[in-house]
Amino acid sequence: MSKMFDLSGKVALVVGGHGGIGKAIALGFADAGADVAVASRNIEALKEVVKQIEAKKKGSLAVTADITDEKQVNDMADKVVKAFGRIDILVNAAGLAIRKPADTFPLDEWQKVMDINTRGTFICCQAVGRVMLKQKSGRIINLSSVRGRYGLPSGYAAYCPSKGAVDTLTRTLACEWAKSNVLVNAVAPTIVETDLTKNALADPAYAKQMKDRIPMGKWALPEDIVGPAIFFASDASSFITGQILYIDGGVTTW
Repeated sequence: MSKMFDLSGKVALVVGGHGGIGKAIALGFADAGADVAVASRNIEALKEVVKQIEAKKKGSLAVTADITDEKQVNDMADKVVKAFGRIDILVNAAGLAIRKPADTFPLDEWQKVMDINTRGTFICCQAVGRVMLKQKSGRIINLSSVRGRYGLPSGYAAYCPSKGAVDTLTRTLACEWAKSNVLVNAVAPTIVETDLTKNALADPAYAKQMKDRIPMGKWALPEDIVGPAIFFASDASSFITGQILYIDGGVTTW
């Protein structure tokens, strides 16, 4: 059974791997046997993650890239292939949330959320997807959210649509690339306690509103996303594509 989840010999690229969910997944992949490249705009944080991966006796690489810039993303994919020879797993974990009332939401900030969460995810899928299509194999794991399915009256007029688009993109790429054995799935957590969410969770009213929606009565932690990501990256999910897996403590049950 352990072989089913073994990532030994695989090369993973975790975009947004400098912290939070991305860092947890990158370290989890290394524990499962993969060599792991990490990418983001924060090179100092990436270097620290690389040290932690190398301490696990696995190969690693830090690559800086702005995921909204097509050339930088293409260069990122090329650097990983040059270093490791292939890319077997892509995780798109970079994301942005800006909460403001819909009727006064500045359009430039709305677009910034869409550019990072949706456009950036597609650019990364496209660049790494080309590599995987040539290999005739690969696993892509997008980071979605329960907010891609459910709205929330707390200023999510940009975030929710961006994640809804990620869900549809995931299904569309899964359809198009299945015959090349490139499987595309998404994990969709409820709110996860990270640096990205700590300011919002410091608001007692918001924190109560969010926790009241979770039947298990607690936040998700980055480590809660690691097991599902390994599942989608491993042979355990070899006949699964186009799925959105909710990691939500029961939020989507009601």
